[in-house]
Amino acid sequence: MAGPSKPGDQNRRDSNQNGGGDDKKRSPWSFLTIVMWAVLLVFLLNMCNSSMENASVQPVEFSTFYRWVEDGDVDEVSISSSAYTFTLKQGSKPLEEYLQKMKESAGKGGLGQMLTQLYPNSASGLDSQSIKFQTAPISKPDLVDWLEENGVTTYKAVTATVEDYLLSAFVNFILPIVVMVVALMFLYRYMFKKMGSGGGFGGIGGVGKSNAKVYVEKKTGVTFRDVAGQDEAKESLEEIIDFLHNPGKYTEIGAKLPKGALLVGPPGTGKTLLAKAVAGEANVPFFSISGSDFVEMFVGVGASRVRDLFKEASKMAPCIIFIDEIDTIGKSRDNRMGGNDEREQTLNQLLAELDGFDPGKGVIVLGATNRPEVLDKALLRPGRFDRRITIDRPNLAGRLATLQVHTRKIKLAEDVDLNKIALATAGCVGADLANLVNEAALRAVRKGRRLVTQEDLLASFEFVIAGSEKKNSVLTEFERKLVAYHEVGHAMVAYKQKNAEPVQKITIVPHTEGSLGYTLLMPEEDKTNLRTREELMAKITVSMGGRAAEEVVMETMTNGASQDIQEATSIARNMVAMYGMSEEFGMMALGSIRNQYLDGGYGLDCAQDTAAVMDKAVKAVLDVCYKAAVEVIEANREDMDKVVAYLLEKETITGGEMVAILEGRDPALVEGAYTSTRAKQLPDIEPPARHVHIVDEPIPMPPPADDPADGPEDSGQPPEEPKD
Repeated sequence: MAGPSKPGDQNRRDSNQNGGGDDKKRSPWSFLTIVMWAVLLVFLLNMCNSSMENASVQPVEFSTFYRWVEDGDVDEVSISSSAYTFTLKQGSKPLEEYLQKMKESAGKGGLGQMLTQLYPNSASGLDSQSIKFQTAPISKPDLVDWLEENGVTTYKAVTATVEDYLLSAFVNFILPIVVMVVALMFLYRYMFKKMGSGGGFGGIGGVGKSNAKVYVEKKTGVTFRDVAGQDEAKESLEEIIDFLHNPGKYTEIGAKLPKGALLVGPPGTGKTLLAKAVAGEANVPFFSISGSDFVEMFVGVGASRVRDLFKEASKMAPCIIFIDEIDTIGKSRDNRMGGNDEREQTLNQLLAELDGFDPGKGVIVLGATNRPEVLDKALLRPGRFDRRITIDRPNLAGRLATLQVHTRKIKLAEDVDLNKIALATAGCVGADLANLVNEAALRAVRKGRRLVTQEDLLASFEFVIAGSEKKNSVLTEFERKLVAYHEVGHAMVAYKQKNAEPVQKITIVPHTEGSLGYTLLMPEEDKTNLRTREELMAKITVSMGGRAAEEVVMETMTNGASQDIQEATSIARNMVAMYGMSEEFGMMALGSIRNQYLDGGYGLDCAQDTAAVMDKAVKAVLDVCYKAAVEVIEANREDMDKVVAYLLEKETITGGEMVAILEGRDPALVEGAYTSTRAKQLPDIEPPARHVHIVDEPIPMPPPADDPADGPEDSGQPPEEPKD
């Protein structure tokens, strides 16, 4: 039961959201970083010390040393097994030459300038004691006697002691190795500690910890007020939220809290948005994580994260866990997956956790996917995901409500009619409608307006389905005429078909989606997924209208009809294989849907011989529809020529202008940027003939009324309509 939060609850939740404050402070990576910097500092200090010591030592050849000794210029010599280090007497010629050379190079930088800065007290910046020379030792038995003969009375032998060697080896080699070994021992100790506590191999550095984001109260900024068109789904989720807040009225009659709910539906319908709305409405901790966050290269990391997620959730119960794209880790287990596979171990751990936690604690798991057919059956059974909530494409009322939500902050003009936009966008999901409204607002800004008009909304709808216009595309006169007859062929067949959708717009302006023109058909009433055979045949016939016009009028064929042919073939194949609308197979289903929500089509469930016969049946349906399209084009050839001539002049016309040309009216008088070819068939005024009743038997007189004026006289004429 969700009670008032204590003062320390928020801090505890924030620490859980950050992955735990204590664990983060004791992270071994910070200790390892300090050790590495310490080792690097030791090496740098040794290098600097050696550089400072050797900065004023100049190497010379032994022959030079020999000559300076013979000339009496050497003052003091230090003898070691590795080198002879000596200084020159003050005022000696070699020293003066060297000092002069250093003075000349001091202004140019280099060693001379460095030595001048190191020894600023001498007149030249250098003296005989600060400058040392060094030469390689050469075996000379009478070295001491030779030095004394040439006036070198100060000499000493430097012998490296064992302590010096040990100290140097310890600082340069042993100390860094010891530090690294201690660091590795600390890391391994930390790793095995995490493995012993259930952290798995991924416990190092928090790899095995859950990456779930924790939302408390209304931090998502989304509530059910921001979700429209999914009333059934909202109702189911509202009940779950109410169960979290008021469990008493459910448990009083023995009802149990559902463990989980699975949100399924096409992409863009609002599954993640609904989950965020749940977080905004629940006022309980909300864990949000994607299925891909569980999958890592190392086996066991995903299972470790599942354990950590449910462990943290149980501490903060009542709460909600939302796993987006759960099909990433919930795919069906089969023989193709090995027993040690990372995904399978993650799924097994998820199944165990769903069975393990107590439903009385108030932990509810929400999952979202658009591929429920690939999920493991064990994941879908009651007791794990008790509810399956379908988030389908919205109907007319849902699209209208969704448009109202997305235009809440949009400045709309008075001519905007969202009902027409909702009708035009049949089959669109919430994400499509949000994109449509945003494109309309951008278009209004480009046009220099401060309000979004109806034309902006319809133009943005066209932009979504056909792309923007190609400004630099140039067509020859023959190509423009060919495209015009192709598009008018679609429009004419749709206008003459009884079960076809009305034509809203015809254009021969090339667009970025690859079309050189298009014919826009928009329904004038909301259509469900239920389609009759006549409507499907009419849709195929309309698709064939462009190719029929090319062959009948232009006596040629182009590749511009490829998309029309693909669409028509797809509908015909579904009619034969899925809908049972062919004479050859009748009610026999030849295929099954493989991917319901991703439009992945279906797979054939028949023999190859049957598939060959099915292809013939599909071709027969296409031949019938193409023949009907050709008949419409041939019967209306003169009317097509008039419409094409006007289309070549204007490049874009409406369905109302096409009807005006066919009826002999001036198309320039048609008002409205988007008028349908069926506008005249939907009058707003009822015909008076509906009130006329013709009978073949006498009507008895009514009984006399109190007021003679109340009843009409029997004149043999129908009573007059009352006037307002």
